[in-house]
Amino acid sequence: QVQLVESGGGLVQAGGSLKLSCAASRTIFSINAMGWYRQAPGKQRELVAAITRGGSTNYADSVKGRFAISRDNAKNTVYLQMNSLKPEDTAVYYCNAVLGIMHYWGQGTQVTVSS
Repeated sequence: QVQLVESGGGLVQAGGSLKLSCAASRTIFSINAMGWYRQAPGKQRELVAAITRGGSTNYADSVKGRFAISRDNAKNTVYLQMNSLKPEDTAVYYCNAVLGIMHYWGQGTQVTVSS
């Protein structure tokens, strides 16, 4: 089992940057994969970016070239650097961890991008 706590959300103007952090309650070295999802009002939750234990990453097409996911195993933390933010990036961002067949979620952090 793992608890996840996100931080770093906020209000930013279009074109700006934010860096989200996801702190895990246990070592992330053994976690199969960790990722960031987002959910905008009236829309389904969608994958934004993910990183495997081996360091492989994948991104939603809508954020490629603008967002970067990384992990610091020593700090048990995963990050999402978001650059060139757009109003359509506005959503609640959730951290996700996959342990075996179980998915764990954080409580979410709001990101609002003003035009």
